[in-house]
This record gives sequence, structure tokens and C-alpha cells, in this order.
Amino acid sequence: MQCAEDHQTVLVVVQPVGIVPEDQFFKIYKRIASVSQVIIRESQRLLIRYRHHYLPENNEWGDFQTHRKVVGLISITTCATSKEWPQTAERFHGQKEVYSATLYDSRLLVFGLSGEITEQQRTDVAFYPSFEECSDVEKRVEDFVESIYIVLESKRLDRATDKSGDKIPLLCVPFEKKDFVGLDTDSRHYKKRCQGRMRKHVGDLCLQAGMLQDALVHYHMAVELLRGVNDFLWLGAALEGLCSASVIFHYPGGTAGKMMGRKQSISQPLDAGKRHRAGAQEVLIDPGALTTNGISADTSTEIGRAKNCLSPEDIIEKYKEAISYYGKYKNAGVIELEACVKAVRVLAIQKRAREASDFLQNAVYINLGQLSEEEKIQRYSILSELYELIGFHRKSAFFKRVAAMQCVAPTIPEPGWRACYKLLLETLPGYSLSLDPKDFSKGTHRGWAAVQMRLLHELVYASRRMGNPALSVRHLSFLLQTMLDFLSDQEKKEVTQSLENYTSKCPGGMEIITLPDGLKLPPVPFTKLPIVRCRCNKPEILSELFFTSSTFYKTGFAGLLTSGVEFESLPAALSLPAESGLYPVTLVGVPRTAGNITVNGYHTSVFGVTSDCLLDGLPGVKTSGCLVEVIPALPRLQLQTSLPRSAYTPHPMSKEELSTSVSVQLFNGETQQLTITLENIGSEDIETLELTSKIVSTKGKHPQQDEPIEILEPQMMQMLYGISVTGLPISSPLRQVLKPRAETKPVGSESSKAEYSHIKTLEAVLNFKYSGGAGKVESYYRELSLGVHVDVEPSVFFTRVSTLPATSTRHCHLLLDIFNPTEHELTVRAKNNQDLVLHASECQR
Repeated sequence: MQCAEDHQTVLVVVQPVGIVPEDQFFKIYKRIASVSQVIIRESQRLLIRYRHHYLPENNEWGDFQTHRKVVGLISITTCATSKEWPQTAERFHGQKEVYSATLYDSRLLVFGLSGEITEQQRTDVAFYPSFEECSDVEKRVEDFVESIYIVLESKRLDRATDKSGDKIPLLCVPFEKKDFVGLDTDSRHYKKRCQGRMRKHVGDLCLQAGMLQDALVHYHMAVELLRGVNDFLWLGAALEGLCSASVIFHYPGGTAGKMMGRKQSISQPLDAGKRHRAGAQEVLIDPGALTTNGISADTSTEIGRAKNCLSPEDIIEKYKEAISYYGKYKNAGVIELEACVKAVRVLAIQKRAREASDFLQNAVYINLGQLSEEEKIQRYSILSELYELIGFHRKSAFFKRVAAMQCVAPTIPEPGWRACYKLLLETLPGYSLSLDPKDFSKGTHRGWAAVQMRLLHELVYASRRMGNPALSVRHLSFLLQTMLDFLSDQEKKEVTQSLENYTSKCPGGMEIITLPDGLKLPPVPFTKLPIVRCRCNKPEILSELFFTSSTFYKTGFAGLLTSGVEFESLPAALSLPAESGLYPVTLVGVPRTAGNITVNGYHTSVFGVTSDCLLDGLPGVKTSGCLVEVIPALPRLQLQTSLPRSAYTPHPMSKEELSTSVSVQLFNGETQQLTITLENIGSEDIETLELTSKIVSTKGKHPQQDEPIEILEPQMMQMLYGISVTGLPISSPLRQVLKPRAETKPVGSESSKAEYSHIKTLEAVLNFKYSGGAGKVESYYRELSLGVHVDVEPSVFFTRVSTLPATSTRHCHLLLDIFNPTEHELTVRAKNNQDLVLHASECQR
């Protein structure tokens, strides 16, 4: 799309003749386009605008605005033999005929031809042996531009000094020619129209010739003449010319900025120029902008130096007036649109974004008639770039997305899915969307999630239609990871099902995907699927997982992510139902050498996507890793006992401190044997073994330290211990609370047995400290702990005490009622060696 400074350039078309390799053609084209300006006679400067596609129909608008006129033609061809030369020359002549009405001069560059023909001295033809041997291409182009300037200057002088008076020809635009048939050419109104249009035309020629002051004078005169005859279309052109000349004066650095330095739009195929609608201006590379160093400061303070020059504020007002005149003609839609674009560029420099948006809003509703799909894409792309220029990023993204959808419109026989995908990628910044998942872990979510999800779905679909399933998996994984909090249960189900369908053909991984244009898509680890809470326990990680989806969830854990010494991670598999809550999973690994290991995260496989999840990327984890010191190898003991295992944990120890524990129930005075078997299941020999014991708690009255538990010396690796409980006080309920008489209750009843129950608890720990192998050399050892829980019940109860008088008043007989609470026969022996036998649950006096 044009800018105001294009009005001072001359148009040169560069085209191939016959079959020319595309890469070679554009190589020469770039060299030609590098000659964007030529200094004439050390005082005048001629600016050139090059195009490699330009419709002849556009050339018909050359009288209306001379910068639209093709004044130069450079043809590039290959010719291998002299026999091909006549046909080549004929094709070149045919090309010139297309633009013959406006051409000032032309050149033909012939590559690959040698012999007598190349020795001919011709100014319009240059022969080169090959595309590599053409060092003077730029010099020939400069000579060619100078010849164009000579013709331009002669035409300017002829028109400026025209003394034909009433015989000034009437310049017309293409759609006007039929309207002027039969008009009275002798009327004063007609003559003023002719004079006004010619003045405007001369102003264009002066501007192209670098004579800014003369151009301003002619434009002002043209405005006065055309306003008097209500020639609105050409009045608008004269006003636009006046604006362009003023912009060139105020902003010598140009108004295009970076916009004109862009490459050909990806939405426009290479042959789009062949299908360009009549009257539309091309959107291609402007070589002149490639040398622009930036936008110069406003020089409006020097306005007094340029007579008739508009002020920056007046420029915008005149643009508005010109656009209003263009709007009166439906066939001038392209001219009106381009005037809006030029005004927007000026407003962007003036930092008047609000007014610029008004011009663009007007441009949106300009009726351009029946546009082809390529032209629609071009129009929306230009609108997007202009909105970006004035800082309306979201609106820019909107129009670029519309252009992307237009690339795959149903009316296009071969939809451009690659162009659609590339345009969609360019919309991401406007919607505050990045394809790096790390940008979504930095606090509050930015942007409209609903629009972002729609855009990500479109990227998934476009990449699938491009035939790139890996790209579809990456975008769908990104959607699920970053937008999980905004998805409904039904949407989560649909997205996960789609992801599983894609990964069944192309599994997702952690590799970086590089697009053809060099853009790199980082991997997307599923740190939210499942949600993880973790803690590190030596070389193990215990992870509590919580999944928020409403779908059934399967994950295959490949293990831990570590750095440091060699480490073998043991895999674990897991299936979680929806809304499963906290679910503990132990991920275990075995280090192979001594040193340090840092547990950095975990590896998962979710919905066919493998993820390496680092701890510092998890929202619920406050650590970036767990450091584990790996010592040299030690033997490993496995402990087995003759008593069943117990869930009791001696207080104040924890389950982690005990290897196992056993429990036993004894009566006071009873002895129980405990057999402990130790087996070395490690690869190192046991060289030392130490055994210690300690009582960790006693519930009830404390016995003496050396009485409750007697430990026999171990023999070899199978150890026999005797647990003997003695010395506990005799239990009597009368010491605690007054009980009813025993005769009132049936002897041996369950109620009386329970009432007299008084169980005491003893807890102890046996510690096995052992070492061997390389670990022993460095003073490392292992410990194995066995907890022993003993519940001690009284053997007898004295339920009643009474006395009887004896023969002497100084003595009495003590009567005791003895109750046997056990299920065994019990013998009570007194000092006089009288034995009393009590059966189970029997009470005697």
C-alpha cells in the first residue's frame, strides 16, 4: 500500500522474458532495486520505485497521478545460443508494447549469450556471460535512470510552458472517457476544467523531478481552478498532491517507517499480481524504504521556508477533504482507500492515534466492488498493519485473523493453509498470547481467555490441514496446559479426547519444534495434569497427585528426573479416576555410583504426551530440587520374626524410624520366645553387627529397668530371645475404687472379668547396627530397628479381703478371695507350701 512520498517517485517495472530461474531473477532484481535514487547533475535527485508485477490496467490511471504510470521497463532473460536471440528480441518488443503509451525508456539484460551478437553496441541491451559475471548491473541501471530523468524533465518543461491556450487537452481517468462524449469543448467551464487538471498534472511532474516549491505552486493553482468548476475527483487529487508535497517537506525521513521495509505479504501468492483488479495499487517491496534510517523529527518550525506548504494540522484537514471528494465516485474506491492509508501514516508520526483510527474505520467501509479473495486478504492485512502502527494491537490482530480466515475461504479452489497458519501466528501478540508455557506461570492471566482458546483451536485445525500432526499435538497440549482453569468439564473432555486421537498417530514429546520461518515452539510439560504435591525422602519422591478433569485419566510414570551421578529410575504406572482427590504415588530409583544426585522433577506420559516436569515449574512446590548424597555400597539386612507384624509404633518414634514391629500379649510372670532371622540381601558382606535395646515407653507403673525384658545373646544369624515379664505390682481393684462384694455376681462371668481387667503396656526397640564393604571403609553403616510391643495382663486378682479372730487377741486370720482372670489353670503357692489350684475364671478363698 502506498505512502505520501510515493508521489515523488517514478515507477519502473522489472520482469522476466521467457524462462528465467526464479532465484536468479530475484537475485538480479534485488541488485536493480538497490539503485533506489540517482543524483542528477549534483543538484537533482530522482527516486525510483520498482515492481516485478504491475497490471497494464493500472497504467491507465497514470494521467490522474503520474506516480502510477510505468515510465521504465527492465527485462531480464536468458539466451543460450544466437539462434534464440531473434525470438528473445521479439518477446522484449512485445513487452514494451504493453506499456508503450507511458514508457520513457527500457532495457534488456541478456544472460548466457556469447559471440558476435554480444559485440553489437546497443544502449537498450546489455549482454552478460552468466548471472555471476555481471558486475556493472548497477551502473547500467543508473544510466537508465538518468535517461528517464531527461525525458521526465522535457515533459515537465513542455507542459509547464504550454502556450496552446484554449487547446489544452482534457486529462481523464478510465471511467470518465465515456462521460465526456458530446460535451461542449468551447465552453468556459470545460476550458477551466482542462486547465485545472493540467496544472495538477504538471504539479505531479514537478514533484517527481524533485522541484518541491514548483509542485506546491501548481497544486494550489489547480485547487483554485478545479474548485471553481466543481471537478471533485480531480480536486481531491490536487488536494492529495498538495498534502503529499507538504508531507515530504515536513517529514524528509518518510512516513512509511518499518512498514515499507517488509517483505511481500505471505497472504499474496507470487502470481497474485496477474490477477490484480484494475485500478488497485500493488503491495510489494519498496526499495527506497530499505535505506530509510528512521522517521525524522517534525520540521514544522521551518514552515516559513516553504511557501504554500501546509502545516501538519492542515495536511490532515486537506486529506479529509480529498477523501470526501473521492467518496462521491464509486469507481474511485481504491484511490479513496489509499488516501486514507496515507493520512493514517502521517497521523501515526504525529502520534494522533485516535484520529488515525477514525480514518481506518472509514477505510473498512469503503466499497471496492467485487474483490477477488487475494485482494480481500491484501486489504485486511494492510488494515492490520496500520492498526499495529498506531498501537491498536488487538484490533490489528482481529483484522489479521480475518485475513487468515480469508486465505481458506470456501470459494478458493486451493485453500492456503500455510498462509492462514502463518497469519494466525502473527495475531498472537495482539491477543496477549504467547506459545511459551513459562509465560503463563508468572501470575495473573492476561487477555481474553475465550478468544485465546478460539485462536488456539484454529491453530490446531490449520496445522492439521497443513499435514503437520506434531504441530497440532503441540498446540492442543498448550491449550490444555495453559487454559485448563477456563475450560468447562465438557470442554476438558472434548480436548482430551481430541488430544488422544492426535497422539495415537503422532505422540507428543519434549523436543523443540522449529517452523520453516525459524520460529521455535518450546515443549509443553503437563505440570497441571495431574496437579502434584511432592516431598523428597532420601532417593525417593512421594508425590500426591490431584486431577481436575471430569474424564478418566491415565498416566504412565517413567520415573524421576535427576542430575548428578548415574541413576536408574524405576517406572511406575497409574490410573486415576476423575476428581480422584489426593493420591500418593512413590517414584523410586537406584543410584549406581557414589556422589550427589539432585532430584529435579518427574517424567510423565499423559494422553499420549510425554512431559518432563521440573519442580521449580510446579505451582504447589516451593523447592527447585532435592539434593541426595549417595554413599558407597553397604550390605542390606532383611529381618523376619516368629511373631506376627504389628501396626504399633513405640512412642515417640515414627514409622519411618522402624523397619518393622511385633506385638505380643503376656500375663505377669509369663515368658515368650521371639525368633529373629536376619538375611543379607545386598551385594556386600556384613563385617560388623552390633545389637542394642532400649525401652521407649511404659504405660502404667514403671517397673525396674532390668526386670521387664531379658535379652539372650544372639547365636549366629538366627537369634532366639526370651521375653519375661516380672516384678509388676499385684493388682487389686480395692486400691482404686470400692467394688460391690463378689458374692453378688456370678463367679467367672464376663462382666466381672472385664471389671477387674487392668492391662499394662511395655514398648521397646531392638537396634541392629551393621556395616561392610566400601561403605565401612568410609565409616558408613546401616541401622535396622525392630519395635516390640507387649501388653501385660495381671495373673491374679485379690477381689476381697477379710479377717477372722484367732485364739490370741494379738493375732487374726487374713482371708483373701483370689480370682483367676486367665483362660488357664493357675497354682497359687503360700509360704506353708500349701498349693491352691484355680481353674480358668475361678475365684476361691
